Amino acid sequence: MGKTGLIKHVFHLISAQQKDAVCLYVDIFATNNLHEFVELFCSSFVTDVVQREKTFFGKAIDAFKGWRPTLTADPVTGMPQVSVSIEPVQTTNTLKGIFDYIERLDKKVYIAIDEFQQITEYPEKGTEALLRSYIQFSHASFIFSGSKFHLMSEMFLSPKRPFYQSTEFLSLQPLHEEIYFTFARHFFEQAKGSLSENVFHDIYTRFDGITWYVQLVLNELFGTVKQADDIKCVAHAIDAALQTVSTSYEGLLPFLTPSQKALLRAIAREEPVDQPLRSDFIKKHDLPSTSTIKSALETMQRKELVYRTDKGYIIYDRFFSLWLKRIYGAY
Repeated sequence: MGKTGLIKHVFHLISAQQKDAVCLYVDIFATNNLHEFVELFCSSFVTDVVQREKTFFGKAIDAFKGWRPTLTADPVTGMPQVSVSIEPVQTTNTLKGIFDYIERLDKKVYIAIDEFQQITEYPEKGTEALLRSYIQFSHASFIFSGSKFHLMSEMFLSPKRPFYQSTEFLSLQPLHEEIYFTFARHFFEQAKGSLSENVFHDIYTRFDGITWYVQLVLNELFGTVKQADDIKCVAHAIDAALQTVSTSYEGLLPFLTPSQKALLRAIAREEPVDQPLRSDFIKKHDLPSTSTIKSALETMQRKELVYRTDKGYIIYDRFFSLWLKRIYGAY
């Protein structure tokens, strides 16, 4: 839905209004354990503050024990950036040191941790409780965002979890169609082109207003068809966009079991599928046994290849769904 862009836009506005504010965005999707989380958190925090205070680097070395910082310059922007290596035995001490230092800062601190549900995959027990113990007493303001709705809901809405009722909950909805259309049309008109309301409506409804897909198709149109007035141009734009991602989809299939691929094919042909375990659905698509399909469905839900909506199961990635329809003759 564009959560990352929204967070960074908010941080941009905060920085304009509060010159001394520290706005830290950390995407932890690629981290696999608490140690990697702390290294990334520390690197992001120190890099941000180093860019503001030239004398901070020396102070930080004294503030945080057990870590080895390396100061370099970004090859594109030339701005200073810091990579941090921490001794594994110093992981929790370094985490405590970061929060202690935040408390000593005479600044307002805003921290956004993206893909926060990733901490549930860490092998260390008690990671949620450990982070909660520091965050609940910190004067910093936190944003926890994630793309896996069911995991984020469980973390913050279950009474059994450490972060229960620790924050306000917000689920992003699609941008309003009329507002989005006005925004998009402006760019076409600036380039001496046009975007008809019918063309935009077709794109918007095909992808349920989901920002990533709408933006991708609009970008393809903008680069190839300046006068986007004929609805036929949408199909061409989608085909071109599919070609750019087809290689990644082709590489995904070998990692799926035969039963998973068969179920994906069946769902793609009929989505939304209300009851994929029904005998008539299984028979129609020549699927394996009910137990095998149930196992395949549960696995693909965990991997977010398949998603349960109010209307039934769909392929989570809308482009992947279109690609599957194409190769299996349903598109």
